[in-house]
Amino acid sequence: MLRRERRGRAARDGGADEMGITSVWGISPHDGSVISALEPRMRPLIESVRALPESREAWQRWAVEPLPDWRSWYGRGDDAGRGALPERERERIDALIESFHGLTRAGPFDELYDGRCEGDDFSILADVWSDDFGQLVPFLAVHSKDYAVPALFHAIGSERAALIPGWTGNFVLSAAQVRQSLPQIEAVFSFTAEQRAAAEDQLWLDVRPGEESVLDGPLRCWREAAAHGLGLCGAAVHVW
Repeated sequence: MLRRERRGRAARDGGADEMGITSVWGISPHDGSVISALEPRMRPLIESVRALPESREAWQRWAVEPLPDWRSWYGRGDDAGRGALPERERERIDALIESFHGLTRAGPFDELYDGRCEGDDFSILADVWSDDFGQLVPFLAVHSKDYAVPALFHAIGSERAALIPGWTGNFVLSAAQVRQSLPQIEAVFSFTAEQRAAAEDQLWLDVRPGEESVLDGPLRCWREAAAHGLGLCGAAVHVW
């Protein structure tokens, strides 16, 4: 079970040592009262991050110049062709990777974990992920020293990722919006056998036996929420 630990300002503002981070991407079903309470907090934050010029520029850069095989990143894969590239080309690819990580990693939405300030007692662990889900099961991708959303987005590409509501895995949707967006989510996560194999090949996350993949969990949550007339909350945050 995730536990809440209030972090210092350095962690929230990006000064934490990345080697010690744990991130969670959660998608959880809620009734209308919970969604209505979340909207004033989440929707303005999501829209403000989406509207940032650097956010739009980073997305457009990724869309225009897709990243290479993840095994060639950061010198990990001379056998993947990186070693044969001119230095200037390696620097260009490194800049694309950093831009992509800046776009997709948890961070801008960390106030959802432990509030906007010391006097704000909101916690997504206590106020959202500890809701009574009945027989439904939220999707929680918990990773130490890694992030679910960047891995998923790299695996499926920008065209599919652009169909996911909200911004980089963060959203708050009413029951009606869940139903309306289900067809596009079906499109995002429906693969031929060849497409599925290609996506799994580019998904670098370590998944324990029996753990639900990021290629499966989101669609399951959407289908279940639509079937039960519920809304959805998606949030990607650092938890410690």
